[in-house]
Order: sequence, then structure tokens, then C-alpha cells
Amino acid sequence: MFGFLRKSKDSPESASWLARLREGLRRTRASVGGLFGGAKVDEALFEDLEAALLQADAGVEATQALVTALRARARRERIEDPAALQKALEAELEALLAPLERDVDPRAAKPFVIMIAGVNGAGKTTSIGKIAKFLRTEGFSVLLAAGDTFRAAAREQLVAWGERNGVPVIAQEGGDAAAVIFDAIQAARARGIDVVLADTAGRLPTQLHLMEELKKVKRVIAKAQDGAPHEVWVVLDANTGQNALAQVKAFDDALGLTGLILTKLDGTAKGGVVAAIARNRPVPLVFIGVGEGIDDLRPFVAADFARALVE
Repeated sequence: MFGFLRKSKDSPESASWLARLREGLRRTRASVGGLFGGAKVDEALFEDLEAALLQADAGVEATQALVTALRARARRERIEDPAALQKALEAELEALLAPLERDVDPRAAKPFVIMIAGVNGAGKTTSIGKIAKFLRTEGFSVLLAAGDTFRAAAREQLVAWGERNGVPVIAQEGGDAAAVIFDAIQAARARGIDVVLADTAGRLPTQLHLMEELKKVKRVIAKAQDGAPHEVWVVLDANTGQNALAQVKAFDDALGLTGLILTKLDGTAKGGVVAAIARNRPVPLVFIGVGEGIDDLRPFVAADFARALVE
């Protein structure tokens, strides 16, 4: 399961990952964390913090909830030192984000089928390749289903990721996406594969006819194997800000999401949208990505994210 892979904060690997995450969130960390170098805790500091969180894409509801909780904590604990208030904010943010942590156990079925959706350009196909590498490293056999039959480039990219990771890819030119994924599940069963990662065509949630096709893909997967898809994830580009929350709501309404993948936390993204998601539509955040490297995608840990965002 992914949950046991959340390393302790004191491990060298965790320290390296936290450093990369901090770098990926440097834009927000500079604006939020930079507020606490002042001389005193007063109303002006809380107002500046509220503005910084809004600018970081945290959204109105999450921002108000965080600032209200922080004010109450400061009164209750008589916090007068800005550094202590900064630690209190980190704790409040971790508490808000904690429900987004979730264990996923690929051993729950065989093959364990993960359906992955998202808009074009979010990094969906690349994320699938990185997840395949992650799973392979953890000892699972993987098969990729090239269900994005609309774009030849997407199919070719997935095949390239399959070759890079040493995993098979079921693909065909054109044709029906649901049929490709159906065949992939049958092949995985015949070969004794542990996990099927099913790519789907990128689309905007406003394209209702295409969203209906995604629903069809999900229904066909269920016919291919009882209980499947076992996971339905959507890939989000962290640079889209509050639009990412709108995508979560639309895909969740259509497909019943079980997880999110947040990509491109590469120093330009603000990252606060994670707080907005936790407050408004707390679909678990399974993976976050901080760069283009094959190992730059890791399971989400609320404490690490809060620390990287605030300190």
C-alpha cells in the first residue's frame, strides 16, 4: 500500500524530498512564511496572512477557516511571538490537509485497475509513466493501457514510458478507448499482472459529450472485471490555481473520484489550491509531483506539504 511509503521526517530520503517540495512551493512559502519575520503578532499580521493565502490560491473558505482557527489558537495559547504563530499556522494547515492522506493497496485485487483522467496538458501521460516506475520499484508488475486513442502523440508517449520502465503497453491506432482498456485488463489477467494503469483521453469538464465517453469507459472496465476500476484518479496541473478545484468537482460528479494527482509544483505554482480542495471537495491527494524527473512523483504527506508551504 502507498501509506507505508510515507517515510519518517528524519530519514535522509524524506529530507531530500522535503527540500525538493520546499523548492517547488517557494513562491507561496516566500509570501506566507515571509510574514513572520515581524516584531509582533497583531491584527495587521492576520490581515496580511489572509491576503497572502488568497493570493496563494487557497480560496476564500479555506483561507477564512485557517485564519479564524489561527486567531482562536493565538488567543487560547497567548501566542505573542511571530515564530510561534508560524508553527501554529503549520499545525492548522496540516490538520486541514490531513483528510487528503489515504492508503491505497494494489494487492486488494488482481489485476488492480486504476483509471486516470484529466485535461490535456495537465501531465497525465507523464504521471502514468512515473506511477508505473513507482509501482515497479515497490515490487508490483504493471501494464499500461493506452486509452487516449484520440492523440497519436499520447499513445506514442505512453509506449515510450512503457519501454523506459520495462512494462508492457496495450495500444492501437484510433479505435475505441473502452475497447483498448478492456483488452488490456484481459491481457493483464492472462499474464498475472498486478496493476493496470488505464490512460484516457484528455478533456475539459465542460465537454459534456466527452465526459459521457469517460463514463462509458468506466462502465466497460466494470464489465471487464468485477469491482473495477478499483481507483479513479484525475491529474491536476498546480499552475491552474482555483480552476483545479473546478476540475475536481466536475470529474468527481461524473466519475466518483477516489484520488488526485497534483503535478508541476515546480517553483511557479502557488500550491494553496490543495487547501481549497481539502475544504471544499476533500478527494484524497494520492501523489504530488515537483519536477520532470522520473522519481519526482511521491505519495502526499500532509505534514510535509504544510511544512514546505509555511516554513
